[in-house]
Amino acid sequence: MPSFNEMINNITPEIYQSLKLAVEIGKWSDGGKLTAEQRELSLQAMIAWEVQNLPEEQRTGYMGPQECSSKSITVPNILFKSDAIH
Repeated sequence: MPSFNEMINNITPEIYQSLKLAVEIGKWSDGGKLTAEQRELSLQAMIAWEVQNLPEEQRTGYMGPQECSSKSITVPNILFKSDAIH
């Protein structure tokens, strides 16, 4: 039986797309429902394939650089008011 890494190396872009669709809709291309174990293993295979074949921003779960929205808000300093310090 081939190892997990050997199986990942044999996934073609077409197989990857098929796995991705199956995970997204919960069904194989023939209409059969994925079991929880099949869904988990398929997702693991997808992610492993993506690491080897896709740039980071195209991978499952990528969220890109983000900045906290509150960073742009000026927060008043209520502890030390400039007019209270002499």
